[in-house]
Amino acid sequence: MQLSRRQFGRGLAAVSAAALFGSRAQAAEPTHILRTWYALILELVRQTATYSPPVAARAFAYVGITCFEAVASGSKSLKSLQGQARDLANVPQRKAGATYDEAVILHAALAASAQTFFGNTGPSGLRAMKALEKKLHAEAAQNLPPAVWEESAAYGRAVAEHIDTWSLGDGGGHVENLGFPMEYTLQKGPAHWVPTSTIGLQQAPLLPHWGECLPLAMPQNGACPLPPPPAYSEDPASEFYKQALEVRDAVKNLDPERKAIARFWSDDPMLSPTPPGHWMWIAMQIFEKENTDLEKSVEVLARLGMAVSDGFIACWKSKFEYDLVRPVTYIKRVIDKTWEPLLITPPFPEYPSGHSTQSSAAATVLAQDFGDTYAFTDATHKRDGLAPRNYKSFEAAAQEAAISRLYGGIHYRAAIEFGLEQGKCVGKFVNMLKTRVA
Repeated sequence: MQLSRRQFGRGLAAVSAAALFGSRAQAAEPTHILRTWYALILELVRQTATYSPPVAARAFAYVGITCFEAVASGSKSLKSLQGQARDLANVPQRKAGATYDEAVILHAALAASAQTFFGNTGPSGLRAMKALEKKLHAEAAQNLPPAVWEESAAYGRAVAEHIDTWSLGDGGGHVENLGFPMEYTLQKGPAHWVPTSTIGLQQAPLLPHWGECLPLAMPQNGACPLPPPPAYSEDPASEFYKQALEVRDAVKNLDPERKAIARFWSDDPMLSPTPPGHWMWIAMQIFEKENTDLEKSVEVLARLGMAVSDGFIACWKSKFEYDLVRPVTYIKRVIDKTWEPLLITPPFPEYPSGHSTQSSAAATVLAQDFGDTYAFTDATHKRDGLAPRNYKSFEAAAQEAAISRLYGGIHYRAAIEFGLEQGKCVGKFVNMLKTRVA
């Protein structure tokens, strides 16, 4: 289904989860509440300029944790992330003997969390959130005693407010100028990143301090580091030159399949739900296919959100540690001044590949949730006219997402291969968290 900006402006809340996901859930069921809010959230990311991939990933993480904690407090199977996720403590608990409604709790928690983490969207997005909150409020309140509604809604809001306050301590909650610093001094020397765009805003790199944000599952002191990339050289016999030449030749000799792969995983901000949103869409499609229950759904969304969020922190730390020049700069200067990449080069250093790191982190987590050999079809971009793609496993999808950046002319092979390894490291830390009662 294709949603135009005009339709979005009328309020995405009018579009049901069934329209976006083919959901079989009934209106007042918690799974319906969850999927409908995530449908809006994914559209907000797509429509809002401030959601660069790291920022979007952070938002997905905290919204996912909010949902998980709200549901886990009433579950005999789920185990809170208190004492596990970074400094998370004192999450509000349900009152003993009180009666709660799960759909209302989840709706109230998501409404508050969406306002916190997506409230910087434009007027159309704000209207859509308001309309959706009103619509789902009416659905969830049907035949429910007012006292139960009030108790449940108050509890959901309390969890969301607690996670919001906790999130402020990570260093990533305040982003100015779309993430581009007002002042920035480029490192000197041909090995280092230089702007690849003529846009004034992008003469400084995106979010140069994001690697200093505090992670959620990784240890805080330099977890998942990477070895240096191949040493910079303009010698045709050097490894660096060979990897740059591979990028040049890959783009020059693209066949239709590789071109389709590059475009399918491009996931540009404002034209897609971003790379982390792509993996959220994959999860939502699996929920629909498997008719995944509420507890499993919130568990997956929390773990997946933490994986992509920590993945970008690890990746950005390495990017600005090595500050490596992009292929488009090197190739045009050293090998072929007429060469152009297939895709637009993002405005930040090259090594490692963000797609590789976050996709591998996501795949590592989803494989633990659904199995190493879980086969699936990804129709994330069907509404944009890109054919669905089939994968034999999450790892296979992550590897394709990673190599797509070479096909697009954006990354050298080292950034791809080491990014995949970094993502596995991030995912393993998330997989160490205990989200189920033993």
